[in-house]
Amino acid sequence: MVPSFSLPNLGRCALTFSTGELAQQANGSVVASFADTVVMVTACMSKEPKDMRGFLPLTIEYQEKTYAIGKIPGGFIKREGRPKDREILSARLIDRPLRPLFPKGLTREIQVIAMVLSSDGKNDPDVLAINGASCALFISDIPFENPVGAVRVAKVDNSLIINPTYDERAGSPLDLVVVGTEDGIVMLEGVCDQTPEEEVLKAIDFAQSSIKEIVHFQKRIKEKVGRQKQEVELFKIQEEVFSVVRDKVSGSLQQLYGMVEKKEREEALQRILSSLCEELISKNPTADVGQNDQITEEEIKNIVFTLEEEFVRKKILEEGKRPDGRSLEEIRPIECKVRVLPRTHGSAIFSRGQTQALAITTLGTSADEQFIEALEGEKSKHFMLHYTFPPFSVGEIKPLRGPSRREIGHGALAEKSLLSIVPPKEEFPYTIRVVSEILESNGSSSMATACAASLSLMDTGVPVKEPVAGIAIGLITGTNDYKVLTDIAGAEDAYGDMDFKIAGTKNGITALQLDTKIDGLTTQIIKEALARGRKAHAVILEKMNKALSLPREAVSQYAPKIKSFKIDPDKIGNVIGPGGRIIRKLTREYNVTIDIDDEQGSVSVVAESQEDLERAVNQIVNLTKDIEVGEIYDAKVTRLANFGAFCEILPGKIGLVHISEICDEFVKDVRQFLQEGDMVKVKVLSIDPQGRINLSIKQVHREEPDQRS
Repeated sequence: MVPSFSLPNLGRCALTFSTGELAQQANGSVVASFADTVVMVTACMSKEPKDMRGFLPLTIEYQEKTYAIGKIPGGFIKREGRPKDREILSARLIDRPLRPLFPKGLTREIQVIAMVLSSDGKNDPDVLAINGASCALFISDIPFENPVGAVRVAKVDNSLIINPTYDERAGSPLDLVVVGTEDGIVMLEGVCDQTPEEEVLKAIDFAQSSIKEIVHFQKRIKEKVGRQKQEVELFKIQEEVFSVVRDKVSGSLQQLYGMVEKKEREEALQRILSSLCEELISKNPTADVGQNDQITEEEIKNIVFTLEEEFVRKKILEEGKRPDGRSLEEIRPIECKVRVLPRTHGSAIFSRGQTQALAITTLGTSADEQFIEALEGEKSKHFMLHYTFPPFSVGEIKPLRGPSRREIGHGALAEKSLLSIVPPKEEFPYTIRVVSEILESNGSSSMATACAASLSLMDTGVPVKEPVAGIAIGLITGTNDYKVLTDIAGAEDAYGDMDFKIAGTKNGITALQLDTKIDGLTTQIIKEALARGRKAHAVILEKMNKALSLPREAVSQYAPKIKSFKIDPDKIGNVIGPGGRIIRKLTREYNVTIDIDDEQGSVSVVAESQEDLERAVNQIVNLTKDIEVGEIYDAKVTRLANFGAFCEILPGKIGLVHISEICDEFVKDVRQFLQEGDMVKVKVLSIDPQGRINLSIKQVHREEPDQRS
């Protein structure tokens, strides 16, 4: 019998783990279920170590197959291809809480694969996959001893709930993934609707009891089916080599961190490394070291970076001094510029220290929306933010390929930061794309992107609710003390214990992302970090407001002109015409694009000029009106006959001006008064039971000017 374990009442459903039936050749395998959503997670470890010192060779893969919802993939090739953005983001969501919990120095390759086998279209499998991955690793023989629990928190009817459905999340002002160990929080990921910090803290506290239940649940499972952990040799730096390198660089580090500029420090550090390698390897491989010790260039680099980390952490903890000389709460110098590119629809540059983001906004039509096939159903996006990280931003040379996982993740975070302040499509009928080009990077480029994108949107004329600022908060922990750092730079991110990105407006948080390198954070540290974030936002927003405080009143002259409005769905046929004849005529005559939603009765008209836009809109509105007896219309003479003139009063609506209704005098020949193509004003005299429209020109001339339409 297959061992199966259930944790009831986690939200509205039970969390179930089973093991021992599927994928038994993996080191660890778990099938995790929540309602009818099922994810299989496997964990494997290589038999030999990989030469990757200083970095855990962990790979996380997450796959969503369309068979999980009973569908065949769309497109020409009927199989899944490279990972979608959604799958990459879910893989990162699994990776980030697990990575810091492996033993330091582990050099065996580890791969975790999460496969969505079934989806009920209601419950998101990503959080389920985090729990499944933790359990698969924990009950395996892989050295992973600290399981995590993950839940999603939303607010429905003013009450917090665990693991909401897709529909409940859509209507919630808060959508937060919280992951923790038994001792504290290790990861947060969330999007909010300008939510106050106090509400976010309540959501985190609310999640912790469920997290502990999931952790204890995994421990009970391990007691019954867990495998004995392998004894794996961990990489450790040779003590003698470490002492030699320490003696030679300890004095240089003090001098190194008198240099404020990142590039200057990096160049000085490279000189130190080159000198050490030359002295300890090139000239005498065993100089000052035991004869049996072998020193490599990679080992020297690891030792220097370890010493640098110790130095930076000690300076901050004991002296409150940061590598670039700032105080713990000080933000790097900020510079903001808007309308920096002449022909784009909107642009802005946001610089904070040596991190610089150029954000460009482009407006498009509904045809430019991104169509997404997802487990919860098909949907489209009218707002997109794409983040790029070219190698020159950090002074490196690399080939330019497609977007990396990091670029996709940072872009998604910045996009979440702005979601709640971007107007809905009904209010602003454009598709919006923002591209952030990172021109310089020294920490927190995703939050610089949020700031630059906010300015760029306002520069474009997008009526955002509020400008958004972003900041990254760091942490250095000691034995009995810790220091929270505002606006962390690259070295503090690399050598610190926390990277807490917080985006928000003056009213509250719009998005947050927390990653840690320790076993867990207390609520007190998170509370202090959120308070620091609020203070930093106020400073940054003040700087941004000096560049541009409100959205521009009109969109760029180079942007398409769009107008959206509603018509009676029963009158859509009047606009389209037989075989699409009328809509094609409107498109051709007014040089516009017309998009009609048959079900909603919404019409979107796109034009190059405002004049063409208004003319087309007026015609569409007239087409949906009922022709009324006694009304006066502008008409075009389309055909002449001996007995009168046929006139088009609206596209597809033809009436007859009888020869006796052309003018008050006797008319012998219609052609003496009218020619085909003439524009005239006509009055509707009558509409007979067959729908034939009788018109008059002469009666228009009898009307007073103020009575004419």
